[in-house]
Amino acid sequence: MWFKKDKAPRAPRDPRTSSSIQEGLFLKCEECKETLFAREVERNRRVCPKCGYHFRLPADERLRLLFDDERYDIRFADVKPTDPLKFKDTKKYRDRLREYEVKTGRSDAILAATGAIDGRKTVVAVMDYAFMGGSMGSVVGEVLARSAELALAEKCPLVVVTSSGGARMQEGILSLMQMAKVSAALGRLGAARLPYVAILTDPTTGGVTASFAMLGDATLAEPKALIGFAGPRVIEQTIRQTLPEGFQRSEFLLEHGFVDLVVTRHELKAALANVLMLLSPAA
Repeated sequence: MWFKKDKAPRAPRDPRTSSSIQEGLFLKCEECKETLFAREVERNRRVCPKCGYHFRLPADERLRLLFDDERYDIRFADVKPTDPLKFKDTKKYRDRLREYEVKTGRSDAILAATGAIDGRKTVVAVMDYAFMGGSMGSVVGEVLARSAELALAEKCPLVVVTSSGGARMQEGILSLMQMAKVSAALGRLGAARLPYVAILTDPTTGGVTASFAMLGDATLAEPKALIGFAGPRVIEQTIRQTLPEGFQRSEFLLEHGFVDLVVTRHELKAALANVLMLLSPAA
Protein backbone atom coordinates (compact mmCIF):
# COMPACT_ATOMS: atom_id res chain seq x y z
CA MET A 1 0.00 0.00 0.00
CA TRP A 2 1.60 3.25 -1.12
CA PHE A 3 -0.16 5.63 1.31
CA LYS A 4 -1.68 5.64 4.78
CA LYS A 5 -3.60 8.01 7.00
CA ASP A 6 -1.61 9.38 9.91
CA LYS A 7 -4.64 10.84 11.63
CA ALA A 8 -8.13 9.58 12.29
CA PRO A 9 -10.83 11.47 10.33
CA ARG A 10 -12.54 14.27 12.21
CA ALA A 11 -16.10 13.80 13.35
CA PRO A 12 -18.62 16.07 11.57
CA ARG A 13 -19.35 19.31 13.39
CA ASP A 14 -22.74 20.59 14.39
CA PRO A 15 -22.83 24.18 13.04
CA ARG A 16 -25.19 25.29 15.83
CA THR A 17 -22.98 24.36 18.80
CA SER A 18 -20.94 27.00 20.55
CA SER A 19 -17.57 25.70 19.36
CA SER A 20 -18.34 25.23 15.67
CA ILE A 21 -18.58 28.94 14.93
CA GLN A 22 -15.22 29.58 16.57
CA GLU A 23 -13.24 26.78 14.90
CA GLY A 24 -13.00 28.19 11.37
CA LEU A 25 -13.35 31.25 9.19
CA PHE A 26 -16.48 29.97 7.47
CA LEU A 27 -19.56 27.92 8.27
CA LYS A 28 -22.61 26.74 6.38
CA CYS A 29 -26.12 27.75 7.41
CA GLU A 30 -28.34 24.76 8.14
CA GLU A 31 -31.37 26.56 6.71
CA CYS A 32 -30.31 28.36 3.52
CA LYS A 33 -27.03 26.41 2.99
CA GLU A 34 -25.14 29.65 2.37
CA THR A 35 -21.46 29.78 3.29
CA LEU A 36 -21.01 32.52 5.89
CA PHE A 37 -18.16 34.34 7.56
CA ALA A 38 -18.07 33.06 11.12
CA ARG A 39 -17.27 36.48 12.54
CA GLU A 40 -20.22 38.02 10.72
CA VAL A 41 -22.50 35.43 12.32
CA GLU A 42 -20.97 36.18 15.74
CA ARG A 43 -21.55 39.91 15.29
CA ASN A 44 -25.15 39.18 14.32
CA ARG A 45 -25.81 37.39 17.65
CA ARG A 46 -25.39 34.00 15.97
CA VAL A 47 -28.22 34.61 13.56
CA CYS A 48 -27.71 33.91 9.84
CA PRO A 49 -27.58 37.31 8.06
CA LYS A 50 -29.02 35.71 4.90
CA CYS A 51 -32.12 33.88 6.13
CA GLY A 52 -32.46 34.60 9.86
CA TYR A 53 -31.66 31.06 10.99
CA HIS A 54 -30.85 31.02 14.72
CA PHE A 55 -27.71 29.13 15.68
CA ARG A 56 -27.62 27.87 19.27
CA LEU A 57 -26.37 30.39 21.80
CA PRO A 58 -24.14 29.50 24.79
CA ALA A 59 -25.55 30.28 28.22
CA ASP A 60 -23.13 33.09 29.04
CA GLU A 61 -23.87 34.85 25.74
CA ARG A 62 -27.58 34.53 26.45
CA LEU A 63 -27.14 36.26 29.80
CA ARG A 64 -25.20 39.10 28.19
CA LEU A 65 -27.96 39.45 25.61
CA LEU A 66 -30.74 39.77 28.19
CA PHE A 67 -29.27 41.80 31.04
CA ASP A 68 -28.81 45.58 30.99
CA ASP A 69 -25.26 46.63 30.07
CA GLU A 70 -24.33 42.91 29.93
CA ARG A 71 -23.90 43.02 33.72
CA TYR A 72 -25.05 40.25 36.05
CA ASP A 73 -24.06 38.19 39.08
CA ILE A 74 -23.75 34.42 38.73
CA ARG A 75 -25.67 32.47 41.36
CA PHE A 76 -25.51 28.89 42.68
CA ALA A 77 -22.14 28.12 41.08
CA ASP A 78 -21.42 25.88 44.05
CA VAL A 79 -24.00 23.28 42.96
CA LYS A 80 -22.02 20.44 41.38
CA PRO A 81 -23.09 17.13 39.80
CA THR A 82 -22.39 13.75 41.39
CA ASP A 83 -22.70 10.16 40.17
CA PRO A 84 -25.17 8.60 42.65
CA LEU A 85 -25.98 5.61 40.42
CA LYS A 86 -22.34 4.94 39.43
CA PHE A 87 -23.66 4.90 35.87
CA LYS A 88 -21.61 3.54 32.99
CA ASP A 89 -22.43 2.95 29.34
CA THR A 90 -19.59 3.20 26.84
CA LYS A 91 -17.82 5.27 29.49
CA LYS A 92 -18.33 6.28 33.08
CA TYR A 93 -20.76 9.11 33.79
CA ARG A 94 -18.22 10.94 35.93
CA ASP A 95 -15.79 10.86 33.00
CA ARG A 96 -18.43 12.36 30.71
CA LEU A 97 -19.07 15.11 33.24
CA ARG A 98 -15.37 15.88 33.38
CA GLU A 99 -15.11 16.04 29.58
CA TYR A 100 -18.04 18.43 29.25
CA GLU A 101 -16.72 20.62 32.04
CA VAL A 102 -13.45 21.00 30.13
CA LYS A 103 -15.33 21.60 26.88
CA THR A 104 -17.78 24.23 28.15
CA GLY A 105 -16.02 25.71 31.17
CA ARG A 106 -19.00 25.03 33.45
CA SER A 107 -19.94 22.16 35.72
CA ASP A 108 -23.40 21.44 34.31
CA ALA A 109 -26.01 22.39 31.72
CA ILE A 110 -27.36 25.50 33.44
CA LEU A 111 -26.27 28.98 34.40
CA ALA A 112 -28.28 31.22 36.76
CA ALA A 113 -27.75 34.91 37.42
CA THR A 114 -29.37 38.04 38.81
CA GLY A 115 -29.34 41.44 37.21
CA ALA A 116 -31.59 44.06 35.67
CA ILE A 117 -33.73 43.80 32.53
CA ASP A 118 -34.88 47.27 31.49
CA GLY A 119 -34.11 48.37 35.04
CA ARG A 120 -36.20 45.61 36.66
CA LYS A 121 -34.40 43.19 38.96
CA THR A 122 -34.78 39.68 37.53
CA VAL A 123 -33.53 36.15 38.14
CA VAL A 124 -32.57 34.39 34.90
CA ALA A 125 -31.65 30.72 34.48
CA VAL A 126 -30.32 29.56 31.11
CA MET A 127 -29.90 25.97 29.94
CA ASP A 128 -26.90 25.22 27.71
CA TYR A 129 -27.23 22.60 24.97
CA ALA A 130 -23.44 22.38 24.65
CA PHE A 131 -23.30 20.51 27.98
CA MET A 132 -24.63 16.99 27.36
CA GLY A 133 -27.39 18.25 25.10
CA GLY A 134 -28.73 20.52 27.85
CA SER A 135 -29.99 17.40 29.63
CA MET A 136 -31.85 17.90 32.90
CA GLY A 137 -30.15 16.24 35.85
CA SER A 138 -30.15 16.93 39.58
CA VAL A 139 -28.02 20.06 39.23
CA VAL A 140 -30.33 21.60 36.64
CA GLY A 141 -33.34 20.89 38.86
CA GLU A 142 -31.65 22.22 41.98
CA VAL A 143 -30.49 25.43 40.32
CA LEU A 144 -33.94 26.04 38.83
CA ALA A 145 -35.65 25.41 42.17
CA ARG A 146 -33.19 27.72 43.95
CA SER A 147 -33.72 30.36 41.25
CA ALA A 148 -37.47 30.24 41.86
CA GLU A 149 -36.95 30.49 45.63
CA LEU A 150 -34.59 33.43 45.13
CA ALA A 151 -37.13 35.23 42.96
CA LEU A 152 -39.71 34.57 45.69
CA ALA A 153 -37.43 35.95 48.40
CA GLU A 154 -36.47 39.01 46.33
CA LYS A 155 -40.05 39.50 45.07
CA CYS A 156 -38.90 39.72 41.47
CA PRO A 157 -39.62 37.90 38.18
CA LEU A 158 -38.03 34.63 37.10
CA VAL A 159 -37.02 33.95 33.49
CA VAL A 160 -35.93 30.50 32.32
CA VAL A 161 -34.41 29.94 28.88
CA THR A 162 -34.71 26.31 27.80
CA SER A 163 -32.49 24.36 25.40
CA SER A 164 -32.56 20.68 26.20
CA GLY A 165 -32.97 17.17 24.90
CA GLY A 166 -34.83 16.24 28.09
CA ALA A 167 -34.06 14.24 31.23
CA ARG A 168 -30.52 12.94 31.78
CA MET A 169 -30.60 9.15 31.54
CA GLN A 170 -27.39 8.74 33.56
CA GLU A 171 -29.28 9.89 36.66
CA GLY A 172 -32.39 7.77 36.11
CA ILE A 173 -35.35 8.51 38.37
CA LEU A 174 -33.37 11.27 40.12
CA SER A 175 -33.50 13.22 36.89
CA LEU A 176 -37.24 12.67 36.42
CA MET A 177 -37.87 13.85 39.98
CA GLN A 178 -36.63 17.31 38.97
CA MET A 179 -39.78 17.80 36.88
CA ALA A 180 -41.99 17.76 39.99
CA LYS A 181 -39.43 19.60 42.13
CA VAL A 182 -39.14 22.57 39.77
CA SER A 183 -42.88 22.62 39.06
CA ALA A 184 -43.59 22.81 42.81
CA ALA A 185 -41.16 25.71 43.21
CA LEU A 186 -42.85 27.52 40.32
CA GLY A 187 -46.19 26.89 42.00
CA ARG A 188 -45.00 28.74 45.09
CA LEU A 189 -43.82 31.60 42.89
CA GLY A 190 -47.20 31.73 41.18
CA ALA A 191 -49.04 31.71 44.52
CA ALA A 192 -47.11 34.86 45.41
CA ARG A 193 -48.23 36.40 42.08
CA LEU A 194 -44.68 36.82 40.85
CA PRO A 195 -44.08 36.45 37.09
CA TYR A 196 -42.43 33.42 35.53
CA VAL A 197 -41.54 33.73 31.84
CA ALA A 198 -40.33 30.76 29.78
CA ILE A 199 -38.23 31.37 26.67
CA LEU A 200 -38.09 28.27 24.49
CA THR A 201 -35.12 27.83 22.17
CA ASP A 202 -33.99 25.04 19.88
CA PRO A 203 -34.47 22.34 21.01
CA THR A 204 -36.87 22.09 23.95
CA THR A 205 -37.96 18.48 24.30
CA GLY A 206 -38.66 15.57 26.64
CA GLY A 207 -39.15 16.06 30.36
CA VAL A 208 -38.26 19.76 30.13
CA THR A 209 -41.22 20.35 27.81
CA ALA A 210 -43.40 18.14 30.01
CA SER A 211 -42.77 20.31 33.05
CA PHE A 212 -41.39 23.81 33.60
CA ALA A 213 -41.03 24.83 29.93
CA MET A 214 -44.83 24.89 29.57
CA LEU A 215 -45.67 26.50 32.92
CA GLY A 216 -44.82 30.11 32.14
CA ASP A 217 -47.23 32.96 32.78
CA ALA A 218 -46.00 33.96 29.34
CA THR A 219 -44.19 31.70 26.89
CA LEU A 220 -41.86 33.12 24.26
CA ALA A 221 -39.96 31.18 21.61
CA GLU A 222 -37.24 31.81 19.07
CA PRO A 223 -38.09 31.27 15.38
CA LYS A 224 -38.26 27.67 14.11
CA ALA A 225 -37.23 26.18 17.45
CA LEU A 226 -38.05 22.48 17.85
CA ILE A 227 -40.46 22.19 20.79
CA GLY A 228 -42.22 19.01 21.86
CA PHE A 229 -42.12 15.92 24.03
CA ALA A 230 -41.20 13.10 21.65
CA GLY A 231 -39.41 14.02 18.43
CA PRO A 232 -41.27 14.12 15.10
CA ARG A 233 -39.50 11.00 13.81
CA VAL A 234 -40.60 8.98 16.84
CA ILE A 235 -44.17 10.24 16.48
CA GLU A 236 -44.32 9.38 12.78
CA GLN A 237 -43.02 5.87 13.45
CA THR A 238 -45.54 5.41 16.28
CA ILE A 239 -48.70 6.66 14.59
CA ARG A 240 -47.54 5.74 11.06
CA GLN A 241 -48.69 9.03 9.62
CA THR A 242 -46.92 11.92 7.93
CA LEU A 243 -46.86 14.97 10.17
CA PRO A 244 -47.91 18.46 8.99
CA GLU A 245 -45.33 20.84 7.59
CA GLY A 246 -43.52 22.67 10.39
CA PHE A 247 -44.89 20.34 13.06
CA GLN A 248 -43.38 21.02 16.54
CA ARG A 249 -41.69 24.20 15.38
CA SER A 250 -42.36 27.37 17.34
CA GLU A 251 -44.55 28.93 14.65
CA PHE A 252 -46.75 25.81 14.61
CA LEU A 253 -47.09 25.98 18.40
CA LEU A 254 -47.95 29.68 18.25
CA GLU A 255 -50.72 28.93 15.75
CA HIS A 256 -52.11 26.21 18.05
CA GLY A 257 -51.95 28.22 21.28
CA PHE A 258 -48.98 26.62 23.04
CA VAL A 259 -46.72 29.67 22.65
CA ASP A 260 -47.65 33.31 23.22
CA LEU A 261 -45.03 35.00 21.06
CA VAL A 262 -42.35 34.03 18.55
CA VAL A 263 -39.63 36.65 18.60
CA THR A 264 -36.25 36.97 16.92
CA ARG A 265 -33.10 37.12 19.00
CA HIS A 266 -32.52 40.76 18.09
CA GLU A 267 -35.94 41.71 19.49
CA LEU A 268 -35.96 39.29 22.41
CA LYS A 269 -34.79 41.61 25.18
CA ALA A 270 -37.26 44.37 24.26
CA ALA A 271 -40.12 41.86 24.03
CA LEU A 272 -39.16 40.29 27.35
CA ALA A 273 -38.96 43.71 29.04
CA ASN A 274 -42.50 44.50 27.83
CA VAL A 275 -43.82 41.16 29.08
CA LEU A 276 -42.22 41.64 32.49
CA MET A 277 -43.69 45.15 32.74
CA LEU A 278 -47.17 43.81 31.98
CA LEU A 279 -46.93 40.86 34.37
CA SER A 280 -45.16 42.47 37.31
CA PRO A 281 -47.21 43.84 40.18
CA ALA A 282 -47.31 47.61 40.52
CA ALA A 283 -44.59 49.03 42.73
